[in-house]
Amino acid sequence: MPENLPLPQNFEALRELVLEKRQSLPKRIAQAAAYALDNPDEIAFGTAASIATSAGVQPSTLIRFAQHLGFDGFTSLQTVFRERLRERTTSYEDRLNALRGGSNGSQNRTILEGFIASSQESLENMARVLDEGTLERAVSILSRAETIYIIARRRSYPIASYMAYGLAKLKVRHQIIDSVAGLDPELLSFAGPRDAAIAISFSPYAQTTIDHVAQLKSSNVPVVAITDSAFSPLAQSASEWFEVAEADCAGFRSLAATMALAMTISVAVAERRQRAK
Repeated sequence: MPENLPLPQNFEALRELVLEKRQSLPKRIAQAAAYALDNPDEIAFGTAASIATSAGVQPSTLIRFAQHLGFDGFTSLQTVFRERLRERTTSYEDRLNALRGGSNGSQNRTILEGFIASSQESLENMARVLDEGTLERAVSILSRAETIYIIARRRSYPIASYMAYGLAKLKVRHQIIDSVAGLDPELLSFAGPRDAAIAISFSPYAQTTIDHVAQLKSSNVPVVAITDSAFSPLAQSASEWFEVAEADCAGFRSLAATMALAMTISVAVAERRQRAK
């Protein structure tokens, strides 16, 4: 890093720097960077040896990763991740203390306020960083599709389910991939270049979703992805992708921003198709 550029002093600044440099990172350093962004708590608490084992790289790669970003070593880089935890813990404790100080406070109210705050933070971040060009291209891809295939698992599945509900009400032909009979690959085999898919997955990424997206890519089916990192395997395979950073409350991540984006896409696609008639 040029000497006249300051080192990132917080996790968000570091994350932006890594994403900015991702295309120029050597393969092993990119692997370490992806692990670091997906597992920040592990970077904060682990040793170089344990982190390297989990990331599938050599300890020396972590040192080179840190130096690539301008730090003098891995320990200096680790300080940024530890500071992230201190900031998160402090802000959460302050919020709890403030809520408990209210005259009518209760534990249930505290939990509710925590989830409201994390949802608001997620939505505000989405409004700030969403790229309108990406949204326009994604809507164009999906609005042209004969059938929209919807793919998600685990924490992301409620988004897929509600998208399917919304598209059904909007009379947009779609197929959610959740076959109880285990026929998902067979269902996806009907997809072709005139169709499109939307796939949703966040770290730790669902392997089934990754496999389905790879199958669609091999069939030249355009995929729009909603994920959480430029290093996500979905981002690497998608025609267009959205990065959604959900805030958390006591370790439980919100789905507020993802749901807002998913319904925006659904309604925008239906509106575009209606205008094209």
